[in-house]
Amino acid sequence: MNHLPLQGLTVLEFSQYLSGPSAGLRLADLGARVIKIERPGAGDACRQLAIKNLWADDGSSLLFHTINRNKESFAADLKDPGDLLLVKKLIDSADVVTHNFRPGVMEKVGLDYASVSAINKKIIYATISGYGKEGPWKDRPGQDLLLQSLSGLVYTSGNENDNPIPFGIAIADIICGSHLVQGILAALIRRQKKGVGALIELSLLESLLDFQFELLTTYYTSRELPKRSAENNAHPLLSAPYGIYATADGFIAIAMVDIERLGRALNCEALKDYCQADTFSCRDAIKNILSKHMVGASSADWIGKLQEGHIWAMEVFNWNKIKDHPAYKVLEMEQTITTSRGKKIITTRCPIRFNGERLFSPKPAPALGANNEQILVGLTLTQPA
Repeated sequence: MNHLPLQGLTVLEFSQYLSGPSAGLRLADLGARVIKIERPGAGDACRQLAIKNLWADDGSSLLFHTINRNKESFAADLKDPGDLLLVKKLIDSADVVTHNFRPGVMEKVGLDYASVSAINKKIIYATISGYGKEGPWKDRPGQDLLLQSLSGLVYTSGNENDNPIPFGIAIADIICGSHLVQGILAALIRRQKKGVGALIELSLLESLLDFQFELLTTYYTSRELPKRSAENNAHPLLSAPYGIYATADGFIAIAMVDIERLGRALNCEALKDYCQADTFSCRDAIKNILSKHMVGASSADWIGKLQEGHIWAMEVFNWNKIKDHPAYKVLEMEQTITTSRGKKIITTRCPIRFNGERLFSPKPAPALGANNEQILVGLTLTQPA
């Protein structure tokens, strides 16, 4: 794409691991120049955080490459006065600074919001913490599983008698990174109108609480904890039949539907004893009837009947199955990046389309300090004589 919407903007990313870098990934996909400021020798700690023990050929983890493609790397020791001066010069011409350090870390090196805005009064300074900069948890580790556990999210998946079940993905990091992008874009629009910078503050805990706004609003009103279904739970606030059901050869997801219509479509005699008004009070009984009925035929048989009845239902796919499906292929979600040493990695593209065009960015994650020379030359050219 010739002109991406954020082209011309420079982001200095002091962030590491997932939440801040996921925000930087999206900004880079949309055209921003994202420069990772990394510690010499070690760099972003995510370089050594492997998923499924998978590594690229440059010594960095596959995870690092999935979330840091399309960026540059500038190695600088923030405790070294000379390096810190160079970083401050970069700040002078940057548009956005992001970090996800614990409260107090950037203050110690003189790169807190007050100090940075004194260098560049129009800077957008965007931060992520685990629990906010105040309160008894402010210095606790902001790790995804810990946040899922504290926020109550682990009581939304699984069935009533199951132990707490976490999401099988770093949902706090990803959601918070998305919120950070929203805040940054809002601040950039305000800066365009009013010529002022902004301090954007998020925490993983606040993002996960917002993520549960449906459940929490219900709890604030009723003062009752959400109750998961005894079986086939998919959403603790929704009535039967909402859930996933085993068939003779797989699984089917059934969403919101009138229970009498569902009974007719499935030719399930036992469901005829229930009406729509029973779907909350008799949720477990209805789901139990469906569970026993659905194992009597294949997924394809049931899907045919359900679609004929215009009922919201889909077969449950794993990644092997969806990858070969035409509905997946038409999206063109995959892209190939090639590391600095020639290894090819298949990953996902940005999900946003802009003016009808898909946004591909095959530039690999940078080696540590790979762009120091280029960035220093740029600094020399932009500094007044």
